[in-house]
Order: sequence, then structure tokens, then C-alpha cells
Amino acid sequence: MTRVLDADAHDTGTVDTAPNRADQGYDTIFSYRELARLDEALTMSSRETGLRFTLYIGDLGPKTRIRAEELHARGGDPLDSVLLAVSPGQRVIEVVTGASAARRLPDRACALAVLSMTNSFAAGDLVGGIVNGLRQLSDQAGHPRTARH
Repeated sequence: MTRVLDADAHDTGTVDTAPNRADQGYDTIFSYRELARLDEALTMSSRETGLRFTLYIGDLGPKTRIRAEELHARGGDPLDSVLLAVSPGQRVIEVVTGASAARRLPDRACALAVLSMTNSFAAGDLVGGIVNGLRQLSDQAGHPRTARH
């Protein structure tokens, strides 16, 4: 169970994300409850599959795929990780999978998850779309013990 231990605001921006956060005011876009839903979805997806799911929300620049691949490469253990990069302002979703993760998440499965997310986004539900997309991806990837190698 998650509890609020400290109610003071803190900035978790990195050198790469801090300019976007300050310029765009991302600290105020999501409520505490929405952030908790996103955190829970990421944690459960990672726990259920053994893959490392990460999420980036923000501008990806003009070359969205290249930027998403750069972000994915910076994360720990890129072979077994999945990055979901969402740029609402650009209306772009990029799913980047490492080599091991790609065996369990084929392009078709990623495309179906993206389609599901875009439907939710069109209805104005950014957080719900991301949570459902993560669920679809983790369902497709399956449990690590039952995954085909």
C-alpha cells in the first residue's frame, strides 16, 4: 500500500527533463492520484513480465523515433526494457523495445496498444490511455517463466 510520507513538492527532473518541466509546467499537469495510477501501472507491468517498463511524457523534438531510442538507451538494461514515449503536443506515441523485450512484444502487439491509447487520448483520457496501453503490453509479454525464448 502506498502512503504519502512527505507532502512537500520536490522536483525529480534530470538535466534532460528539467528544461521541459520548467517551461511546460509539467508538475501541475497530473494530480497525485494520476501519478500514483501511472506509477502503479509501470510497477505492475514490470513485476508481471520481468521487463523494465519506463514512461516518458513530453516533447520528443522533430525526430521523435530517434529521440525515443536515445531515451531508451539511457535507461538501465536496455535489452530487457520497454520505453513508452508519449508526446501529447505532437500527437506522437513511440514504443521502443530492447532486443530481448522485442521477442516477447512483436510490432503488431505494440501497434495494437498504441491504437488503444490513441482512442483513449482522443476521448481526453491521457492517464487512462497510458495505463491501458501498459496493461496490453504486459499481457502480451506474459510472465517471464512462461515467455518463449
